Amino acid sequence: MPANQTEEPIDARVRRRLRQLRLELGLTLQQVAERASIDVSTLSRLEAGRRRLALDHVPALAAALGVSTDELLSAAPTLDPRIRAPSRTFAGMTMWPLTRRGPAGGLHAYKILVSTDRRIPPDPLPVHEGHDWLYVLDGRMRLLLGTEDLTIEPGEAVEFTTWTPHWFGAIDGPVELIGIFGPDGEQMHLHE
Repeated sequence: MPANQTEEPIDARVRRRLRQLRLELGLTLQQVAERASIDVSTLSRLEAGRRRLALDHVPALAAALGVSTDELLSAAPTLDPRIRAPSRTFAGMTMWPLTRRGPAGGLHAYKILVSTDRRIPPDPLPVHEGHDWLYVLDGRMRLLLGTEDLTIEPGEAVEFTTWTPHWFGAIDGPVELIGIFGPDGEQMHLHE
């Protein structure tokens, strides 16, 4: 470390780690506060640096996050930036994760290969909470969206609320696309 830089203060490091670990686990402030038996406004102020971290908070917060006190107090480990999660194949689609769990705000990106076998939509079309974003890289995708029957060509993107009945599949060959889903859409598309 250069001589003109000082090490990060421990309270700043713990605040940063606290938020990082909470987001990686997909936990809300309320969930962590309940687990740590502290008020949610106190936790919010601790994360934001508007309240000084007391030593008696550290063990309860570490336990709430399922980590040791040392892990909460230490600097975050340097992560390999490569995403190495396995693909999943189901319902005529193979999906490769392009993001990790955590700080993507609950959004997760996938590269998706839709096989030519995925041509017949379910009845009724599914609906769920959230939004879907799809970008077609190759092939022609059929998108049923409410009463609309759309053909999405390579280079075209679609965004829609998933409260609208929807389904996507292949038209005349496999379709390669990028999809971004919130937690509800991810759950739905990974378990169709």
